Amino acid sequence: MDRKNLAFDRMNFILLAVGMVVVIIGFILMSGGGTDDNTFNPEIFSAMRIKVAPVICFIGFVSMVYAIMRKPKDNGTENEIELDNEEQKL
Repeated sequence: MDRKNLAFDRMNFILLAVGMVVVIIGFILMSGGGTDDNTFNPEIFSAMRIKVAPVICFIGFVSMVYAIMRKPKDNGTENEIELDNEEQKL
């Protein structure tokens, strides 16, 4: 497979993985015990669960979108070599 025809480069995959890890951390921070029919657990309304964790998830999702939208850098020498090869074929 030709690496220069890929839509993503290595940095895109790294950023995507980091974003996914941040989202998973946000969901882990949101999880925890809840209430049942007989007892009320006020911990479900903690600032960690309703403010911090959703913001962390949002940051993770935004970084994943950035990783997808980021255009890989192109080396000018590769394009010049391709143009030279095409000119030789003509």
